Amino acid sequence: MTDPAIAANGLRKSYGDKTVLDGVDLAVPEGTIFSLLGPNGAGKTTAVKVLSTLISPDPASGRIRVGGHDLTTAPQAVRAAIGVTGQFSAVDGLITGEENMLLMADLHHLSRLEGRQVTAELLERFDLTEAAKKPASTYSGGMKRRLDIAMTLVGNPRIIFLDEPTTGLDPRSRHTMWQIIRELVSDGVTVFLTTQYLEEADELADRIAVLNDGKIAAQGTAEELKRLIPGGHVRLRFTDPAAYQSAASALREVTCDDESLTLQLPSDGSQRELRSILDRLDSNGIEADELTVHTPDLDDVFFALTGGTAIPTQPKEAAR
Repeated sequence: MTDPAIAANGLRKSYGDKTVLDGVDLAVPEGTIFSLLGPNGAGKTTAVKVLSTLISPDPASGRIRVGGHDLTTAPQAVRAAIGVTGQFSAVDGLITGEENMLLMADLHHLSRLEGRQVTAELLERFDLTEAAKKPASTYSGGMKRRLDIAMTLVGNPRIIFLDEPTTGLDPRSRHTMWQIIRELVSDGVTVFLTTQYLEEADELADRIAVLNDGKIAAQGTAEELKRLIPGGHVRLRFTDPAAYQSAASALREVTCDDESLTLQLPSDGSQRELRSILDRLDSNGIEADELTVHTPDLDDVFFALTGGTAIPTQPKEAAR
């Protein structure tokens, strides 16, 4: 077993009497995407700043290791292993994209030849070669974000902190950014992602933690978190009243809607539970005209764990 890329035990950070992070425990395996969710002010950006050595944790914190290095005793070694893309672009709009890249290469003490090679490779990788000679101020939001991440990669970090990297991007640019993040991980990079888009965490993250009031409310895979929240169900619709009545008698814990000939059963949506329902129907010679599955999504998880009130939306269902 290899050590986690990021491991924090009892991470604490306070500003005067205000506690922002209150004993946070995290473990991020190498080569994975870890997403930290939470409402505004929950402490997500503070966590990124501490783990990336931009600010110091409280002395009362437990052991924190990033890239195999102790955050407190070896901050320089941590900085050499990581890259950071913050909420706000670090791109200098007064110079060209290429000049932004070369400036970053200088900051990493690369030779002139190596700096130009790395710059050319990254500009091509992020589809910025044609715009390389143009001032960065002329770039679209998506192009600036791609340039921002390209600049982060100049030092070849093995761990990257992305703090809300797609905020303000249009859907096409957001999906492009998702593809870039997946490609980074396929190359073995570990990504620590904060986001305000629950869909983004659901789409990308191997593991998710929900931060609320400075503490981890829950963490796990997206599917594990969804199973924490009640409300999942299977809905069966019939056109034959006799089949509807037979199914209502054959199934347990069922809610009936006689008007629409619809039955609803509590379910976690697992394959085993669906098979059990179908087996009971088959054993009684009953066939439903339509079966739909509803499981709680990350919106439900987020609001349940952070004490928010969800805006009523149309249930997301997968038709069978």
